[in-house]
Amino acid sequence: MSKSLIIVESPTKAKTIERILGKDYGVLSSNGHVIDLPSKELAVDTEHGFVLKNQVIPGKRKVLSQISKAAKDADRILLATDPDREGEAIAYLIANHLKLPEEKVYRVLFHEITKAGILRALENPGRPDHLKFEAQQARRAIDRLVGYKLSPVLWKKIRRGLSAGRVQSVALRLVCEREKAILAFKPEDYWLIFSHLEAEEKPVVKARLVSVDGKKIDGKKTRITDETLAKQIHAKLKQEQHTVTDIQIRAARRSPAPPFITSTLQQEAARKFRFTAKRTMMIAQQLYEGISIGNVGTTGLITYMRTDSVRVSGEAVTGAREQVKNLFGSEYIPDSPRAYRNRKGAQDAHEAVRPTRLELTPEKIGQHLEKDQARLYELIYKRFLASQMTDLSLEKTRVNIEAGPYGMEVSGQRVIFNGFTILYEEGRDDEGNSDPSLPPISKGQDLKLIDVEVEKKTTQPPPRYTEATLVKMLEEKGIGRPSTYAAILDTIQKRNYVNKEQRRFIPTTLGMAVNDYLVTRFSRLVDVQFTADMEDQLDSVEEGDKTYLEMLNGFYEPFVDELDKVENGDDDFQWGGTDEQCPKCDRGLVIKVSGKTGEFLACSGYPDCKFTSNFKKTDDGKIQLVEEEKREERCPECQGPMVLRQGRGGPFLGCTRYPDCRGTLPLSTGVPCPEDGCEGELVVKRSKKGRTFYSCSRYPGCKFATWDPPVAQPCPQCQNPIMTEKNIRGDDHLVCPRKECGFRIQRDAAG
Repeated sequence: MSKSLIIVESPTKAKTIERILGKDYGVLSSNGHVIDLPSKELAVDTEHGFVLKNQVIPGKRKVLSQISKAAKDADRILLATDPDREGEAIAYLIANHLKLPEEKVYRVLFHEITKAGILRALENPGRPDHLKFEAQQARRAIDRLVGYKLSPVLWKKIRRGLSAGRVQSVALRLVCEREKAILAFKPEDYWLIFSHLEAEEKPVVKARLVSVDGKKIDGKKTRITDETLAKQIHAKLKQEQHTVTDIQIRAARRSPAPPFITSTLQQEAARKFRFTAKRTMMIAQQLYEGISIGNVGTTGLITYMRTDSVRVSGEAVTGAREQVKNLFGSEYIPDSPRAYRNRKGAQDAHEAVRPTRLELTPEKIGQHLEKDQARLYELIYKRFLASQMTDLSLEKTRVNIEAGPYGMEVSGQRVIFNGFTILYEEGRDDEGNSDPSLPPISKGQDLKLIDVEVEKKTTQPPPRYTEATLVKMLEEKGIGRPSTYAAILDTIQKRNYVNKEQRRFIPTTLGMAVNDYLVTRFSRLVDVQFTADMEDQLDSVEEGDKTYLEMLNGFYEPFVDELDKVENGDDDFQWGGTDEQCPKCDRGLVIKVSGKTGEFLACSGYPDCKFTSNFKKTDDGKIQLVEEEKREERCPECQGPMVLRQGRGGPFLGCTRYPDCRGTLPLSTGVPCPEDGCEGELVVKRSKKGRTFYSCSRYPGCKFATWDPPVAQPCPQCQNPIMTEKNIRGDDHLVCPRKECGFRIQRDAAG
């Protein structure tokens, strides 16, 4: 009996499917792409219909040979790569390259790697989707054209080694524009005034001033910006009787969030676990492809994780309602199943991200998962169950209080029924507080004044993007697709266009420079709406409303015109200026970026003046020159004085006559070399991989070296001349570098 051959792209997925189906099926993995565009050339024939020069990836011929051999003996060839455009391309290119017989080739879509999901897909195989393949190839062609045509322009105008991408450049623009808004923001002080009041029962009520003589003060558009006035109100309020004039009570409900799609999963994992989008997708891929679960065997735990649809199968909804009833009771199930609507433009190719088997609860299988796998699985599981639970029911109360000419207000809420929140609550990007509970209060009641508080506040600029909020913005603007968000965020960091500080994205000087150049010279390409429209056009190719050639022609012709204008123009890119003047020629200093040393200040009069300097930024964003620290050592080349400088390999001593003299010395630690008879001292060096280490200045005559910072203090146990600093479990220790000794002591205890 001949077998059916299933081809997937993941070795893990292949093993899971093989265990589930048994000997009647052969399962092979392509291990990702086997055919793709070569990495060192454009590989798009712009003269002859934008034909892509796809070729076998080096090292993948053996994989293709195995697939070809197995295909000859198979009665059916089932292409089961991931159910998206990328997976379609992998499958299509394999079938086309091996010239597999069309009548034997089928396409199956595994939305979940479970026995039921796999058998269901095998019962209804389709054919390879040529339109979906063309849409993916169109994206590949456009991204390659932008990268290979635009990046050299950045090399020429700004600095070698830079890259531009169709989607990454727009993401960078969002980060840079937010940073400019922050820098342009002018903070303003204002004052909030509260009366702390007591009814007959606790808790104490904190009522906010909302009007003066009938004029509203909302704390946003209308504020008290005069401190003197705030103090006057503070004094007068202390003399006023506070009386309840009105109480408004209303019922409120809050419905659960829909089950996860790719973007919301990335956002929630970032909020709750501080996962990057890349890490979230890596862990989700593992849960999708299959985990070994004790007696259950190897099975996929979640449905396909690259989706923009909140649609869920009727079978899964029924299972969720039954599970909720078993766990919490029938009162936690709404009368009818919940159905959620997709956002405009969603492709709806796959279900939402949900657990595949509800009987595999997080508690039951947690021991079989790695820590982060367990956390993400629990998040997906609880979010899905909660999406089919009853609303949170609240009673919201607003109390109006009169104190002479002043109007006060306090809001509170009481939970009537906790609903879905018994299981799951969605994370928040802001730090908003929910309304407190209130004591029993009646209209006309006089409240006892405990204190009046004046709170100084300062208006805040818009917040920098986090992983969660940037993914949310990309989705709202229609930039990229679920499968691309993680790669976008990863790329702009790897290119040194943005840094992440306190989990928020901050553009580097280089990132700002690249963005400014692209916005002024290629405004169409980095326009947010244009990029979103490109995604819609790719969808049109997949749906057959537009051809591959029509889309490429529509993009390429205006793009080439923009390139020609820039490449043939005589404009010269100018780095960002500062308020600092060059100490040598009094011209302005600009911030530049070097691939070797990072950011530095340079004279705008270069090459006439070659002054450069390190700098630092003050808390208010101003630039200050860093004076070079003079040292006693003399230059080994010209015997001139040396100064402390910072390079790509860390701190070093450089000649003050640079660039006329390029003499350098490694930075000394001041610790003598511990080797017997050696008169050298330990200096700071950098390994080829960029790791700092400490070695003897007399190398290669003396080869002593240590990774840990040396300390000129003898070991109290073996009398070795030095100790080293080492952090062990969060505490700083002094450690003897001699392995045979092993002495160590906490730094504080060592004195």
